[in-house]
Amino acid sequence: MTAAMSATYRVPGAILVEREHRVPLDHAHPDGPAITVFSREVADPDGVDRPYLVFLQGGPGFEATRPTSPPSGWMKRALRDYRVLLLDQRGTGRSTPVGPAIPGETAADQAAYLTHFRADAIVRDAEWIRRELGVDRWSVLGQSFGGFTSLTYLSIAPEGLREAFITGGLAPVGRPVDDVYTATWRRVIDANRRYAERYPDDRARVREIHRRLEAEDVRLPSGDRLTVRRFRQVGLWLGDSAGFEHLHHVLELPFGSPAFLHDVEGGVRFARNPVYATLHESSYADGGATRWSAARLLPEEIAGSEAFTAEHVFPWMFEDYGALGAHRDAAGLLAEHPWPRLYDADRLARNEVPVAASIYVDDLYVERAFAEETAAAVRGLRPWITDEYAHNGLRADGERVLGRLIDLVRGRA
Repeated sequence: MTAAMSATYRVPGAILVEREHRVPLDHAHPDGPAITVFSREVADPDGVDRPYLVFLQGGPGFEATRPTSPPSGWMKRALRDYRVLLLDQRGTGRSTPVGPAIPGETAADQAAYLTHFRADAIVRDAEWIRRELGVDRWSVLGQSFGGFTSLTYLSIAPEGLREAFITGGLAPVGRPVDDVYTATWRRVIDANRRYAERYPDDRARVREIHRRLEAEDVRLPSGDRLTVRRFRQVGLWLGDSAGFEHLHHVLELPFGSPAFLHDVEGGVRFARNPVYATLHESSYADGGATRWSAARLLPEEIAGSEAFTAEHVFPWMFEDYGALGAHRDAAGLLAEHPWPRLYDADRLARNEVPVAASIYVDDLYVERAFAEETAAAVRGLRPWITDEYAHNGLRADGERVLGRLIDLVRGRA
């Protein structure tokens, strides 16, 4: 294990240490090919020796939060007790990226490469870095997919953890992926209904947009054609606390105007981080193949209407998004890949790491019933069930959300 390359910076309100860590592509073969994982340590100037809190980002396929100067939101609260370690998940940000091109001469080679980019590999990266930094144990904060990753951490390396905070990210343990998408489609149907009740005039507007997109060759700033099915994906906003308003404000723009096209393209970030689309369904695969579950289970109530879809991934995306085209064949193979388990139910039932988790009643992306099921299956986990926030609670009110989770773990709430 070699020492990480590092650089230190002082900014208003914080000291930053940036490191590049060389880790195995496949942790089962530590002497094989290596990749880089980037970390950024953020510490209060008076707290450089505080214990570590590792932030596990949502995704899959997105780099860690970039700190503000001075630190704000959940990080401001965290720095009172910790120094924060932000990891760019393998394949993202300043870590060895997965872009439009995937290493490998054939689709099979490329798919095999991408099997090393799930939560289990991210946990093993974190453990590699923990040992490299000489840390006995540290805490983790997992948002959304980062919460899923935290459960994987508790399953395969709990000895590295002091405590775990999970927000909007209690994954279904042991459930077939089709259970997940059946539940999320029900949530999407309900979100569309609630949106139509809030902005009833938008239904006619959406129907007219669909009609024109079918009749006209409308191009986005990237040069991609804006198809009806791609336009419907701006429903991804429906899971955000301010998402209904974001969506309405796009729909009110003149059709085909630069502002309309820019905001529609910017509202869905599959092109920015291709691995997000390619590996998305695998993050729900606690064993077995996904076989394009979201597409197979698409309800007619959605497909045969002007309704929006959300975070769901479809095979056609690798045609409609130019940036995803090179992933098409590998993505098809990964949809049939027999994924190994992500969680160890027996070990979670014997858990000894203090854990607190927020469960959002109306979370579009993490089914409440499954989250409560998981909370009951993890020994000692203290849940906070609230209807005050949507899936993005940590981003919307981070100081309070993290503060509540810390209080739960400390026995103050």
